[in-house]
Amino acid sequence: MEILEYKAEELNPGVVLDAKNGKFELSGKSCPENVTEFYRPVIEWLEEYKEKALDKTVFEFKLEYYNTASSKVLFIIMQKLEAIKETGKDVLVKWYFPEDDETLEEAGEEYSDLIELDFELIPTESQD
Repeated sequence: MEILEYKAEELNPGVVLDAKNGKFELSGKSCPENVTEFYRPVIEWLEEYKEKALDKTVFEFKLEYYNTASSKVLFIIMQKLEAIKETGKDVLVKWYFPEDDETLEEAGEEYSDLIELDFELIPTESQD
């Protein structure tokens, strides 16, 4: 599969979807002007990946901030990961959040309650 990679920009997250090297990551801020258009290739990539997923997929969410529209798409991404798990593969979500950011921590907790996936909440040092 082709690698899907975007560099993080001011309002767009960094994206790395690399099945060959087992790297799956969203990072930075997610407030794209058109969330649906921005994330369409990500969703399509995950749908294709499901057909030949690795035995274990570790998807890392390293977001500093995301808007409401992005939160809905993050849930869709997690549903795609859940579909991969349903094919018998191992899937782990790692949700990183600054240790002093209760909002991002609680968001991770909410996602972990909504999704049937192995889920790790990982506090990181604040970037102040």
